[in-house]
Amino acid sequence: MFLVDYPMTEEQKMLRELVRQIAEEKIRPMSRELDEKEQFPWEAIKTMAQADLFRLCIPEAYGGMGPGLLNLCIATEEVSRVDGGIATCYAASFLGMFPILLYGTEEQKKKYLPDIASGKKLTAFALTEPGAGSDASAVSTTAKKEGDYYILNGTKHFITNGGDAEIYTVIAVTDKTKGARGVSAFIVEKGTNGFTFGKKEEKLGIRASSTRELIFTDVKVHKDNLLGQREGIGFIATMKTFDNSRPGVAAQAVGIAQGALELATEYAHKRGQFGKPISSFQGIQWMLADMAAKVEAARSLVYATAGMVDRGLKDVGTASAAAKLFASEVAMQVSTDAVQIFGGYGYMRDYPVEKFMRDAKITQIYEGTNQIQKNIIALSLIKKYGK
Repeated sequence: MFLVDYPMTEEQKMLRELVRQIAEEKIRPMSRELDEKEQFPWEAIKTMAQADLFRLCIPEAYGGMGPGLLNLCIATEEVSRVDGGIATCYAASFLGMFPILLYGTEEQKKKYLPDIASGKKLTAFALTEPGAGSDASAVSTTAKKEGDYYILNGTKHFITNGGDAEIYTVIAVTDKTKGARGVSAFIVEKGTNGFTFGKKEEKLGIRASSTRELIFTDVKVHKDNLLGQREGIGFIATMKTFDNSRPGVAAQAVGIAQGALELATEYAHKRGQFGKPISSFQGIQWMLADMAAKVEAARSLVYATAGMVDRGLKDVGTASAAAKLFASEVAMQVSTDAVQIFGGYGYMRDYPVEKFMRDAKITQIYEGTNQIQKNIIALSLIKKYGK
């Protein structure tokens, strides 16, 4: 139940109903087992692909259902409402797709986007390194041009969908003397000689999602797979990709918060103390009210930001940062409060609410820590009002 009646098209309402049905009937029954086994959710991915959920945001010319970031946010939110880890696997494929959509040549789009849209092939975005996380310009993976090929060497880590994705957008340095302008992007396919996978990380939350190390050892990538057929656009492609993907992370956070709120409300109605349900206690009522209001405020910010992208507005970076910042903070607080309402049971793995708290934490960290989001927002304010 939402507190606000959002203006949505009939198609968007149908999309929400469809994804919620899939999440409840197909994903929820497998959620706990996949989390405990840290197992990639191939069955869920297949189900979502059959429902055409990977076609969202991709133009019809490349096998998609047309642009619409809000549609993707709605789908991501509904999956996250049940399982944040499976939602990560789903949304991360769009993270790897966005650079190709935004900066790829027509040939690159025709070659890769149809398989991504059908769900036949997942993608991953390979930026983070041991020495380059928040500082996206500090990557050390190199790409040296030799004839018609680039030779890639380096290591990426904490890569979502690593090892399971077939298509990787890889950020590498082509000219160290140019700083951020010497960073380029490449489309690298799984199975390319010299491209291997290292450690699979064991994580606090989103355990169904695979997070692996990528190793590039003299990997030959044809010049046709240089994103946009231009060197030096890797950094700007990364920043613009985050402008489009951060509302998705925010939607994930909203979904996690919504799911935790629903669990807490249901439990408070059933749990009895002192001869009556704890939902009758004002202290619990106020907690639930605060949680609901915060979730709705976060959802409103996410939908508004996605709408800005869908309207083609160019300067969306600050709004995307604000949506990601606020929604992830709400997810962490609401999921923690939900555990508190469950009391001792909330701390036990027999109940699902502790998983929501574990899953919520990563939304404050990946695709730019919340401290980085605050920097983006503050610098925008200073630039506008600090004259």
